[in-house]
Amino acid sequence: MAHFVQLDDNGQVINGIVVHNNELLEDGQEVEAKGIDFCKQLYGFETQWVQTSYNNNFRKNYAGLGFSYDSVRDAFIPPQPYPSWVINEDTCRWEAPIPHPTEGMYSWDEDTISWIGIVL
Repeated sequence: MAHFVQLDDNGQVINGIVVHNNELLEDGQEVEAKGIDFCKQLYGFETQWVQTSYNNNFRKNYAGLGFSYDSVRDAFIPPQPYPSWVINEDTCRWEAPIPHPTEGMYSWDEDTISWIGIVL
C-alpha cells in the first residue's frame, strides 16, 4: 500500500489516504504521479498531494496531520515543539538546543531552556 497526504496552500498536511499499489503501476513500476492523479480524481483536481513513506524510506519522515512539506529539502517536517528547538538538517526533526540527559526521566522546560528531572 502507498500513503499519500494532501497539502494546503502553505504546504501543511491536512489529510492522508492509503492507495493500493495497483493504482501506481505503469509498465510494472510504481509511479508517484499516478498515485497523485488517483488522489485528485477522488478529492478534486485542484488539490495538492505528495507521497509519504510509512517506513521513512524517502522524504525523511512519515507525514502526519500538522506536518509540513518542504519542497527544497524534499522532506516532511513535524510541528516545532518549542520555539528554542532547531531543525536537524539530516533528519528534518526538531532537537532541543541542549542534548537530552542519558539517564533518568526529564521533560523540557522552555522557560529555562533546560531539561528538568521528573521525580516519581
